[in-house]
Amino acid sequence: MRFSLTTWNINSVRLRIDIVAKFLKSARPDVLCLQETKCIDDAFPLKRFKRLGYEHVALNGQKGYHGVAIVSKLPFEATDIRTFCDNIDSRHISVAFGEKAQLAKPLVLHNFYVPAGGDIPDPALNPKFDHKLKFLDEMKACEPLHPRGDDRHILVGDLNVAPHENDVWSHKQLLKVVSHTPIECEKLLAAQTHGEWFDVARERIPLSEKVYTWWSYRAADWTVGDRGRRLDHIWVSRALKDGVSDFKITRDARSWERPSDHVPVTVTLDV
Repeated sequence: MRFSLTTWNINSVRLRIDIVAKFLKSARPDVLCLQETKCIDDAFPLKRFKRLGYEHVALNGQKGYHGVAIVSKLPFEATDIRTFCDNIDSRHISVAFGEKAQLAKPLVLHNFYVPAGGDIPDPALNPKFDHKLKFLDEMKACEPLHPRGDDRHILVGDLNVAPHENDVWSHKQLLKVVSHTPIECEKLLAAQTHGEWFDVARERIPLSEKVYTWWSYRAADWTVGDRGRRLDHIWVSRALKDGVSDFKITRDARSWERPSDHVPVTVTLDV
Protein backbone atom coordinates (compact mmCIF):
# COMPACT_ATOMS: atom_id res chain seq x y z
CA MET A 1 0.00 0.00 0.00
CA ARG A 2 1.25 3.48 -0.90
CA PHE A 3 1.18 5.96 2.01
CA SER A 4 1.99 9.64 1.52
CA LEU A 5 2.51 12.12 4.33
CA THR A 6 3.20 15.87 4.39
CA THR A 7 4.46 18.00 7.27
CA TRP A 8 4.02 21.79 7.17
CA ASN A 9 4.39 24.60 9.69
CA ILE A 10 1.49 26.69 8.42
CA ASN A 11 1.83 29.70 10.76
CA SER A 12 -1.95 30.04 11.36
CA VAL A 13 -4.19 27.47 9.69
CA ARG A 14 -7.17 29.83 9.47
CA LEU A 15 -5.16 32.64 7.90
CA ARG A 16 -3.63 30.30 5.30
CA ILE A 17 -6.41 27.78 4.71
CA ASP A 18 -6.58 28.77 1.01
CA ILE A 19 -2.97 27.79 0.32
CA VAL A 20 -3.45 24.61 2.36
CA ALA A 21 -6.41 23.78 0.11
CA LYS A 22 -4.34 24.61 -2.98
CA PHE A 23 -1.62 22.23 -1.84
CA LEU A 24 -4.01 19.41 -0.92
CA LYS A 25 -5.85 19.61 -4.25
CA SER A 26 -2.53 19.32 -6.08
CA ALA A 27 -0.46 16.91 -3.98
CA ARG A 28 -3.24 14.82 -2.38
CA PRO A 29 -1.19 13.30 0.46
CA ASP A 30 -2.98 10.70 2.57
CA VAL A 31 -2.06 12.59 5.75
CA LEU A 32 -1.15 16.22 6.49
CA CYS A 33 0.62 17.15 9.72
CA LEU A 34 0.41 20.85 10.60
CA GLN A 35 2.33 22.86 13.17
CA GLU A 36 1.76 26.35 14.55
CA THR A 37 -1.96 26.15 13.82
CA LYS A 38 -2.57 29.02 16.28
CA CYS A 39 -6.19 28.25 17.10
CA ILE A 40 -8.25 26.44 19.69
CA ASP A 41 -9.70 23.11 18.62
CA ASP A 42 -13.24 24.50 18.27
CA ALA A 43 -12.00 27.13 15.78
CA PHE A 44 -10.13 24.68 13.54
CA PRO A 45 -11.56 24.76 9.95
CA LEU A 46 -12.88 21.18 10.05
CA LYS A 47 -15.56 21.68 7.40
CA ARG A 48 -13.06 22.91 4.82
CA PHE A 49 -10.81 19.90 5.36
CA LYS A 50 -13.74 17.48 5.16
CA ARG A 51 -14.82 19.02 1.84
CA LEU A 52 -11.28 18.38 0.62
CA GLY A 53 -11.58 14.70 1.57
CA TYR A 54 -9.79 14.79 4.93
CA GLU A 55 -12.48 13.53 7.28
CA HIS A 56 -10.29 12.29 10.12
CA VAL A 57 -8.74 14.96 12.32
CA ALA A 58 -6.66 14.90 15.52
CA LEU A 59 -6.17 18.26 17.22
CA ASN A 60 -4.06 19.77 19.97
CA GLY A 61 -4.57 23.51 19.70
CA GLN A 62 -4.40 26.65 21.78
CA LYS A 63 -5.42 30.25 21.26
CA GLY A 64 -2.97 32.34 19.25
CA TYR A 65 0.15 30.22 19.77
CA HIS A 66 1.68 26.88 18.82
CA GLY A 67 -0.82 24.10 18.07
CA VAL A 68 -0.48 20.88 16.09
CA ALA A 69 -2.95 18.91 14.00
CA ILE A 70 -3.12 15.75 11.90
CA VAL A 71 -5.71 15.63 9.10
CA SER A 72 -6.12 12.39 7.23
CA LYS A 73 -8.04 10.55 4.54
CA LEU A 74 -7.43 7.39 6.58
CA PRO A 75 -9.15 6.67 9.92
CA PHE A 76 -7.17 6.45 13.16
CA GLU A 77 -7.12 3.57 15.62
CA ALA A 78 -6.09 5.89 18.45
CA THR A 79 -4.78 9.37 19.25
CA ASP A 80 -2.49 10.60 22.00
CA ILE A 81 -1.10 13.89 23.30
CA ARG A 82 2.09 14.23 25.32
CA THR A 83 3.35 17.22 27.26
CA PHE A 84 7.00 18.15 27.62
CA CYS A 85 8.78 20.24 30.27
CA ASP A 86 5.55 20.31 32.32
CA ASN A 87 4.12 22.87 29.87
CA ILE A 88 0.67 22.49 28.40
CA ASP A 89 1.53 24.31 25.19
CA SER A 90 0.22 22.11 22.36
CA ARG A 91 3.46 20.90 20.81
CA HIS A 92 2.74 17.20 20.20
CA ILE A 93 0.05 14.90 18.91
CA SER A 94 0.28 11.30 17.74
CA VAL A 95 -2.04 8.89 15.97
CA ALA A 96 -1.99 5.18 15.22
CA PHE A 97 -3.17 3.64 11.96
CA GLY A 98 -4.18 0.00 11.65
CA GLU A 99 -7.03 -2.19 10.45
CA LYS A 100 -9.43 0.73 9.94
CA ALA A 101 -6.92 2.17 7.46
CA GLN A 102 -6.52 -1.30 5.88
CA LEU A 103 -2.96 -1.65 7.15
CA ALA A 104 -1.84 -5.18 7.91
CA LYS A 105 0.64 -3.89 10.49
CA PRO A 106 0.13 -0.87 12.77
CA LEU A 107 1.84 2.44 12.06
CA VAL A 108 2.37 5.20 14.65
CA LEU A 109 2.82 8.84 13.63
CA HIS A 110 4.17 11.62 15.91
CA ASN A 111 3.75 15.28 14.97
CA PHE A 112 5.96 17.81 16.83
CA TYR A 113 6.44 21.54 17.10
CA VAL A 114 9.70 22.03 19.01
CA PRO A 115 10.11 25.45 20.72
CA ALA A 116 11.90 28.01 18.56
CA GLY A 117 14.11 29.16 21.43
CA GLY A 118 14.14 32.95 21.11
CA ASP A 119 17.12 34.95 19.87
CA ILE A 120 19.85 34.61 22.52
CA PRO A 121 21.62 31.22 22.47
CA ASP A 122 22.36 31.15 26.19
CA PRO A 123 20.06 29.20 28.55
CA ALA A 124 21.22 31.30 31.51
CA LEU A 125 20.08 34.52 29.82
CA ASN A 126 17.17 33.27 27.75
CA PRO A 127 14.39 31.14 29.30
CA LYS A 128 13.07 30.29 25.83
CA PHE A 129 16.38 28.77 24.81
CA ASP A 130 16.58 26.87 28.11
CA HIS A 131 13.09 25.51 27.43
CA LYS A 132 14.13 24.38 23.95
CA LEU A 133 17.19 22.50 25.20
CA LYS A 134 15.17 20.76 27.92
CA PHE A 135 12.46 19.88 25.39
CA LEU A 136 15.05 18.20 23.14
CA ASP A 137 16.44 16.30 26.13
CA GLU A 138 12.95 15.06 26.99
CA MET A 139 12.39 13.95 23.40
CA LYS A 140 15.52 11.83 23.70
CA ALA A 141 14.35 10.33 27.00
CA CYS A 142 10.72 9.73 25.92
CA GLU A 143 10.18 5.97 25.70
CA PRO A 144 7.36 6.09 23.07
CA LEU A 145 9.89 7.79 20.76
CA HIS A 146 12.17 4.74 20.83
CA PRO A 147 10.84 2.37 18.13
CA ARG A 148 12.57 -0.97 18.06
CA GLY A 149 12.59 -4.05 15.88
CA ASP A 150 9.48 -4.21 13.68
CA ASP A 151 7.91 -1.02 15.12
CA ARG A 152 6.65 1.09 12.23
CA HIS A 153 6.91 4.66 13.47
CA ILE A 154 7.19 8.07 11.81
CA LEU A 155 8.18 11.32 13.54
CA VAL A 156 7.61 14.59 11.71
CA GLY A 157 7.35 18.28 12.35
CA ASP A 158 8.97 21.63 12.74
CA LEU A 159 11.84 20.55 14.96
CA ASN A 160 13.33 24.07 14.81
CA VAL A 161 16.89 22.81 14.45
CA ALA A 162 18.97 22.62 11.27
CA PRO A 163 21.43 19.97 12.46
CA HIS A 164 23.94 19.63 9.60
CA GLU A 165 26.33 22.12 7.99
CA ASN A 166 24.43 22.19 4.70
CA ASP A 167 21.05 22.50 6.40
CA VAL A 168 21.74 26.25 6.57
CA TRP A 169 22.85 28.82 4.02
CA SER A 170 26.07 29.55 5.95
CA HIS A 171 27.34 27.18 8.61
CA LYS A 172 30.04 29.64 9.71
CA GLN A 173 27.73 32.64 10.05
CA LEU A 174 24.94 30.73 11.82
CA LEU A 175 26.98 28.89 14.45
CA LYS A 176 25.86 31.42 17.07
CA VAL A 177 22.32 31.78 15.73
CA VAL A 178 19.47 29.88 17.41
CA SER A 179 18.45 26.82 15.36
CA HIS A 180 22.03 25.97 14.32
CA THR A 181 24.11 26.33 17.49
CA PRO A 182 26.30 23.31 18.28
CA ILE A 183 24.37 22.44 21.45
CA GLU A 184 21.01 22.36 19.65
CA CYS A 185 22.39 20.27 16.80
CA GLU A 186 24.00 17.89 19.27
CA LYS A 187 20.77 17.43 21.26
CA LEU A 188 18.53 16.89 18.22
CA LEU A 189 20.94 14.37 16.71
CA ALA A 190 21.19 12.63 20.10
CA ALA A 191 17.39 12.23 20.15
CA GLN A 192 17.50 10.89 16.61
CA THR A 193 20.30 8.43 17.34
CA HIS A 194 18.82 7.25 20.65
CA GLY A 195 15.50 6.54 18.96
CA GLU A 196 17.23 4.77 16.05
CA TRP A 197 15.46 7.14 13.66
CA PHE A 198 16.42 7.69 10.02
CA ASP A 199 16.28 11.25 8.67
CA VAL A 200 14.55 10.77 5.31
CA ALA A 201 15.92 13.95 3.73
CA ARG A 202 19.51 13.07 4.51
CA GLU A 203 19.03 9.41 3.60
CA ARG A 204 18.07 10.56 0.10
CA ILE A 205 20.07 13.79 -0.32
CA PRO A 206 23.85 13.76 0.32
CA LEU A 207 25.12 15.79 3.27
CA SER A 208 27.21 17.76 0.77
CA GLU A 209 24.07 19.31 -0.78
CA LYS A 210 22.21 22.32 0.59
CA VAL A 211 18.62 21.58 1.69
CA TYR A 212 16.17 24.14 3.12
CA THR A 213 12.52 24.19 4.20
CA TRP A 214 12.31 27.68 5.78
CA TRP A 215 13.13 31.20 4.62
CA SER A 216 12.74 34.26 6.85
CA TYR A 217 9.99 36.80 6.33
CA ARG A 218 12.64 39.47 6.94
CA ALA A 219 13.99 39.07 3.40
CA ALA A 220 12.07 41.22 0.91
CA ASP A 221 12.66 38.51 -1.72
CA TRP A 222 13.42 35.09 -0.25
CA THR A 223 14.91 33.84 -3.53
CA VAL A 224 17.68 36.45 -3.49
CA GLY A 225 20.60 34.85 -1.71
CA ASP A 226 18.45 31.77 -0.91
CA ARG A 227 19.23 32.12 2.79
CA GLY A 228 17.29 29.14 4.04
CA ARG A 229 17.40 26.59 6.84
CA ARG A 230 16.13 22.99 7.08
CA LEU A 231 13.93 23.13 10.16
CA ASP A 232 11.20 20.68 9.07
CA HIS A 233 11.94 16.99 9.33
CA ILE A 234 10.60 13.52 8.59
CA TRP A 235 12.13 10.62 10.49
CA VAL A 236 11.21 6.95 10.08
CA SER A 237 12.00 3.88 12.15
CA ARG A 238 14.28 1.16 10.83
CA ALA A 239 11.30 -1.02 9.83
CA LEU A 240 10.11 1.70 7.41
CA LYS A 241 13.47 2.87 6.08
CA ASP A 242 13.50 0.62 3.01
CA GLY A 243 9.88 1.45 2.22
CA VAL A 244 10.57 5.11 1.38
CA SER A 245 9.87 5.56 -2.33
CA ASP A 246 9.76 9.36 -2.73
CA PHE A 247 10.62 12.59 -0.93
CA LYS A 248 9.79 16.14 -1.95
CA ILE A 249 10.16 19.70 -0.64
CA THR A 250 7.60 22.03 -2.25
CA ARG A 251 9.83 25.12 -2.47
CA ASP A 252 7.38 26.98 -4.69
CA ALA A 253 4.94 27.29 -1.78
CA ARG A 254 7.17 29.98 -0.26
CA SER A 255 6.08 32.27 -3.13
CA TRP A 256 2.34 31.58 -2.90
CA GLU A 257 -0.01 34.34 -1.81
CA ARG A 258 0.31 35.09 1.94
CA PRO A 259 2.74 32.20 2.44
CA SER A 260 4.04 30.56 5.56
CA ASP A 261 7.78 30.98 6.06
CA HIS A 262 7.95 27.16 5.95
CA VAL A 263 7.09 24.94 2.97
CA PRO A 264 5.50 21.48 2.76
CA VAL A 265 7.77 18.43 3.05
CA THR A 266 6.36 15.13 1.76
CA VAL A 267 7.37 11.49 2.00
CA THR A 268 5.85 8.52 0.17
CA LEU A 269 6.26 5.03 1.58
CA ASP A 270 5.24 1.52 0.67
CA VAL A 271 3.55 0.20 3.80
